[in-house]
Amino acid sequence: MQGDRIDFRMTASTYSNGSLPFAFRVLNGRTVEIQPGRAAVGGFFYELDAPLSLPIAANPGDKARLDTVVLRADLAKGSVNLATVQGQPAAQPIAPQPQRVLGQMWEMVLYEVQVPPANGAVTPFARLQFDAPPSVRSPWNTTDTARFIEQNSFIADLDANGGGSQTEYFKGRDGLVVSRDLGKMRTFTSSVGNVNFQPPASDRIVRWRWIAPNTVSFSLRISNRSDNDISCVGGNWYIDTVLPQPVSGGATAIFHGYLENVSWAGGYPYMTMVYGMPWAWDSPYVHLFQIGHNSPTANNGVAGLDKIPARSNLYLSGIYESNTFTY
Repeated sequence: MQGDRIDFRMTASTYSNGSLPFAFRVLNGRTVEIQPGRAAVGGFFYELDAPLSLPIAANPGDKARLDTVVLRADLAKGSVNLATVQGQPAAQPIAPQPQRVLGQMWEMVLYEVQVPPANGAVTPFARLQFDAPPSVRSPWNTTDTARFIEQNSFIADLDANGGGSQTEYFKGRDGLVVSRDLGKMRTFTSSVGNVNFQPPASDRIVRWRWIAPNTVSFSLRISNRSDNDISCVGGNWYIDTVLPQPVSGGATAIFHGYLENVSWAGGYPYMTMVYGMPWAWDSPYVHLFQIGHNSPTANNGVAGLDKIPARSNLYLSGIYESNTFTY
């Protein structure tokens, strides 16, 4: 183990108080009994091998108090013991901070204890710090490898074969989820839906990355380098585009962008504000809209973006919640 922590790895999805080291129970409303456990604190290893009762000081006044139960390492004596630290009664009480003086005293808080006025029954709240499974690395096949690592572990795909991206995953209660990308931006070839023709793949580029668990950041560029408008067909009144990952059905997302029409083609102005709205739950498709009901220059509502004019560029970007809990 490294640093201050309880010597117990949390590798299950759920726990009860009684199943954990240093579990507590309150005796007679005023005494906290701590169950056996092992921990490292201040560079020492401590083991409690039998229940230990710690009385909480009386609080006869009219204001509440917050105390703490700590593991205290006395570095001068070379000993570690369980102790209580008394806070000050106040209208908004604050628990005392642990002592951390190198070479002298070092404390790790196990419980914050609510001490009501008029000597009411005390209530401990766990502030336990546990050991964790080590973060591991995988050269490739990382999502399959993750099936065999401990629960509540991080695993990083080093992409040693150069076929994808360097990515970190977390295996937790909800499954395996990408926690973040560690390397370069990913690229994705989008498409344009409901239109008369597609521009080349090189002109339909999305740059994106996982920036947090289940969260994608992206920027999209669609260029129409031809002398013809990309226009809606088949009775459709808006253009679709595609994102690299589906937008979660439980989230609301609106993306912002603009249409740069330097040649004023297709009856559109030089610059048009564009909005993207996900097409359906758990779908990568996004409807494109513009300000204006019947005309791109009108300002009386939102209308579908029905064309990407000749020699123009469409830009769209945003951050959204995806849905990757599939393993």
